[in-house]
Amino acid sequence: MQLSSFLDRFNEPETLKMAKLGRELRAKGVDVIDLSLGEPDFDTPEHIKEAAIKAIKDNWSHYTPVPGFPDLREAICSKLKRDNNLDYKPENIVTSTGAKQSLANTMLALVDEGDEVIIPTPYWVTYSELVKIARGKVVEIKSTAEQKFKITPAQLEAAITPKTKVFLFSSPCNPSGSVYTKKELEGLAEVFKKHPGIFIMADEIYEYINFVGKHESIAQFDEIKDRVILINGLSKGFAMTGWRLGYIAANVEIAKACEKVQGQFTSGTNSITQKAAVVALTTDLRPSIEMTKEFARRRSRVLELVKEIPGITCPEPDGAFYIFPDVGYYYGKTDGENKIANASDLCMYLLNVANVSSVMGDAFGEPKCVRFSFANSMDKIEEGWKRIKAALAKLK
Repeated sequence: MQLSSFLDRFNEPETLKMAKLGRELRAKGVDVIDLSLGEPDFDTPEHIKEAAIKAIKDNWSHYTPVPGFPDLREAICSKLKRDNNLDYKPENIVTSTGAKQSLANTMLALVDEGDEVIIPTPYWVTYSELVKIARGKVVEIKSTAEQKFKITPAQLEAAITPKTKVFLFSSPCNPSGSVYTKKELEGLAEVFKKHPGIFIMADEIYEYINFVGKHESIAQFDEIKDRVILINGLSKGFAMTGWRLGYIAANVEIAKACEKVQGQFTSGTNSITQKAAVVALTTDLRPSIEMTKEFARRRSRVLELVKEIPGITCPEPDGAFYIFPDVGYYYGKTDGENKIANASDLCMYLLNVANVSSVMGDAFGEPKCVRFSFANSMDKIEEGWKRIKAALAKLK
């Protein structure tokens, strides 16, 4: 069967691949603990669910405007003012079927063949693949654990060429949990001021899951705000992964471009989700705050458990719900049956021997690391790391 060469441009997301392998083992009766997917194990708060039920009863069941209902776009503007002190109007907002679609819309609207997109490592698996889909070129800036996986202005300046079109990053970061401070973002903004042709895509989907203080957005710097595209959504901070709603805030020209792209792919996103999202964004944030407190508790425990395992070094994440340890110590080791050559081997070993799913760091641009989520329950986390510790102890 001759399929399109388009499919050869990009890879299947390793996060979804590992989740699929875990489901296949479960279907065979294996008790697999999932530390791979970035999905809160909490249910959507009751007041948001009630808003959705009301929307169904009120017959919000018809096609929606491509960029979203006016009241939702107003709600997003209110949220951005309340939480980030950023001024946007509804015409700056486009809602989509998840933040992933928001990222895809923006990439397709900005990047032409041969354009360079700078992405600091580690990065979410989909970033590099979206660049490839748009026929752009990925330019990685390598960060290190010693830098807490954050880049410097000097590194950014050195990576810029006449072909640079976009800079794409997340804070809090998936997979490292790194969070840029206002001072650090200001340093990057000073570089962008000198390069007016570069757009900045800022993925802030983990905004509320921040363990070190107030979230800082790079859009706060007025001289570059018009070139910043904020990407956010409801999946992580409101435990609404299956509801599928993301959004961008950008200058009107970019917003209209993303609306045009989306108009040919999906049109407007789910009507019921949109009505629930208005309530999520404009009312009680206590469930989100309590969820973050629980993630902080789990983070502390996971870091304690990791310290018990020889050879693993792990920077403390300041946000999101992952740890991203260096596991290179185990490369070249074997249990007599399985030899570990790289992160992929180690993840498959943990899946098949410990029955714990994780994601290899290669997918995030860091081949010596593995991503483990702590978005699962504390009981599952305790049992998962007990299994990991026992499995790794067999490697000599």
